[in-house]
Amino acid sequence: MRVLLIDDHPLILSALQLVIEGLSDNVSVVGLDSAGAAREALRADDNFDLVMLDLQLADADGFEVLEEFRAGYPALPVVVISASDRASDVIRAIDLGAMGFVPKRISTDMLSSALKLVMSGGIYVPPMAMSGSESLPAKAEQVPARQEPMATFQTPASLDGLGLTPRQTDVLALLLQGLPNKLIARELGVSVDTVKDHVAAVLKALGVNSRTQAVLAVSQMAQRQPSSSFSAWRHSEA
Repeated sequence: MRVLLIDDHPLILSALQLVIEGLSDNVSVVGLDSAGAAREALRADDNFDLVMLDLQLADADGFEVLEEFRAGYPALPVVVISASDRASDVIRAIDLGAMGFVPKRISTDMLSSALKLVMSGGIYVPPMAMSGSESLPAKAEQVPARQEPMATFQTPASLDGLGLTPRQTDVLALLLQGLPNKLIARELGVSVDTVKDHVAAVLKALGVNSRTQAVLAVSQMAQRQPSSSFSAWRHSEA
């Protein structure tokens, strides 16, 4: 696995590179200290399996870089690593297509566990993002009036408990990568209308009404069962 790590603080860049490379003998890390250098690296060779992006870069706004990379390289997963763990930042990153959000301030052991989860294709967001006014709604009446009402949010005990079909599982995996319906349809060789039906079924199974909420819900489940074989990066060929 090739990882592109972007952080403009030399000590943190070196430390994170060591932690990531220490997770597996099969992991190699290209560490860069600016958005400009990352752009050049991807233009020269975009054969990376994962981008890990700091939000606080000297030469660019991290959220803008995240949006840029998700638009330019939609099949390339991006995970945010940030000194912030504010719920608003977590949700904004997920809204822009990040596959996860790892705060730098968590303990070394927790950081290692979080990185192992995202390196295996899971999704990590800090637990504190799950509580408070910006978290997943616990009741339908907490959803803004402009949105469709949703059922009471009840995270299933496991991914297996969702009762998804194999194709719906494929759609969920690609949805969690931030791919729009058109690209999911192209990837799976089905119509956009079929994808819309599958997405609706997946959101219903999760008890949520948006892709951001789906990411947070799956993250909760993945953290409860880290040994799960479900990967948000790939879908089965069945």
